[in-house]
Amino acid sequence: MNDDDTPAVRLVHLLRAVTVELHLRGAEFAAHNGLHPTDLRALIRLLDAERAGEAVTPGRLGEALRINSAGTTALLDRLERLGLVRRSRDPRDRRRVLLVVEPKAVELGRSFFGPLIGGLVDLAGEFTPAELDVVRRYLGAALDVAGRGA
Repeated sequence: MNDDDTPAVRLVHLLRAVTVELHLRGAEFAAHNGLHPTDLRALIRLLDAERAGEAVTPGRLGEALRINSAGTTALLDRLERLGLVRRSRDPRDRRRVLLVVEPKAVELGRSFFGPLIGGLVDLAGEFTPAELDVVRRYLGAALDVAGRGA
């Protein structure tokens, strides 16, 4: 068996294939809705933050997407023009701007990604809780490794 045929390497190749497929679906969604691929990444980041109860400022979004201040401003201007995101003053600190995903963005995403998400949720039902725990642990660790660039 060569190094490319180990169970770990096969798993990495499978994860890469899933990532490519999801990226292609995201690019299709973006093109269909007149969005730049970075716009979609921004919406996903904002929705994830909302789900986690985190407030996101333009600066934090730019950091998360690894884009500069001018790029972040252009991105937010596009998303605001499309009615997908709005800037809102932080009620506790009026100097700070928070980003809010509009319901239109959520509905747009659900209409496109709903069947895919539903299929993945149904698929998860075929696994035991212990198996899902292992998958969750692996994917969480893989995200950490990818985030570090290691």
